[in-house]
Amino acid sequence: MVEPVTFVVWLIVLPLAWAVAAFVTGERIGAWLGVVGSAIQTFLVVWMVATWDVAVPVIHRVGGWGAPLGIDLAVDGLALAMLLLTQVVSLPLTIYARSYFSEDASKSRHFWPLAGFLIAGLNALFVSADVFNIYVTLEIVGLSAVSLVAIGGGRAQISAALRYLFATLIGSGAYLLGVALIYGAFGSVSLATLIPLVGSNPPQAFALAGLLMLFGLMLKTALFPFHYWLPPAHGGAAAPVSALLSALVVKASFYLTLRLWTELFASIADDIAWIPALLGAGAILWGSWRAIQAIRIKMLIAYSTVAQLGYLFLVFPLLPGQDAIRATVMQACAHGAAKAAMFAAAGVLIKATGQDTMAGLAGMTGRLPLTLFAFGLAGMTLMGLPPSSGFLAKWQLIEAGMARDLWIIPVVALAGGLLTAVYIFRILSFAFLLSPSSVKIATVPRVQEWTAFALAAGSVLLGLRGVELMALLPGQVP
Repeated sequence: MVEPVTFVVWLIVLPLAWAVAAFVTGERIGAWLGVVGSAIQTFLVVWMVATWDVAVPVIHRVGGWGAPLGIDLAVDGLALAMLLLTQVVSLPLTIYARSYFSEDASKSRHFWPLAGFLIAGLNALFVSADVFNIYVTLEIVGLSAVSLVAIGGGRAQISAALRYLFATLIGSGAYLLGVALIYGAFGSVSLATLIPLVGSNPPQAFALAGLLMLFGLMLKTALFPFHYWLPPAHGGAAAPVSALLSALVVKASFYLTLRLWTELFASIADDIAWIPALLGAGAILWGSWRAIQAIRIKMLIAYSTVAQLGYLFLVFPLLPGQDAIRATVMQACAHGAAKAAMFAAAGVLIKATGQDTMAGLAGMTGRLPLTLFAFGLAGMTLMGLPPSSGFLAKWQLIEAGMARDLWIIPVVALAGGLLTAVYIFRILSFAFLLSPSSVKIATVPRVQEWTAFALAAGSVLLGLRGVELMALLPGQVP
């Protein structure tokens, strides 16, 4: 029987291969390569999930040389859950992007190679087992994402990309400085080697390294108040790019924060656990308020991302409890699918109306009912209404907070759900309540509408099948 981690190697090599091939062959063949490659990657991950033994994490030594001299790839339930999210979301988005960019070859020519490198970097990041290789994968993901934001070459895109580049370089620099301090203190960068060496009383250099690395990752995740780069980047990029960034890229740096927090920096985590939690609460309130005030559709969705990321950081005072880990993974998956659906639906609406404003949605329920229904389903997930995956995630978070008598966490979570309802219903009210405009509506390929609907429906249906996802995580009985 083939080990699951062998397929992980292909999850890194395959997107790199079709990215290079797309660059060589051009946009038309490159689009098909991206779709077919994403389908194969999804099949590989689903096969791994179907045959996975959650009790036995797997280590793969690249080239037969393990740590500390070589490179290890490690797959456990948490990594597998993030790999599953990445492939399941990226496959429909590649189908969407092929249709979306079909009329603009200048954009698609760059999209497919960069998307391939981005997905390869994400897959490699989730299975990297030493802090330096994590840095390398962070750079691949960050530079690919920045380049994707700049697609189109408009003034707004270039400005947003430069702001994003500045943020990602600061974050990467802080992370790399932390890696250097850890290597100087312990002489290793392998997580398997470092964790036993740290002990309960690590040197001050290790604590400083932890603060630097966590700061860098929080900046890359756009946690409030380090979110300044996210709204213009997500709100100004092309719809498929916005969907990839919001659904997957910011989850990657959060995944690293969660893993390092519970493993490498567990000895210092309790002392500062309320810092990310309070910032997360601030993100929920501030991001929701800005979303409520937004005039542009995509900026509303972008500020919603700032708010929804706050839920991920509310769990830090609850760690290392497995209930908290399950809640945050479910939240990441729910938000990933829902936000990809929202940006895909927004892309359809903007193409149809020719404008990115709330007022342009007047009467769209009669003209684009499937797209508005998809947007509403995704909003249902973000609000946390049953039976969506967002409801399951927030219920687990509230339950974990109440079990530890940390009532502030359930209160903030419930308040965030109400604020989410305000901006979701605000945007839907323009489509339902305003009279239809006389503006001619452009025809949008149905595949784009159905892709948005599939992602939105998936975010809801995941709430009914969340047990299978939770079974991948440690401490959960299938």
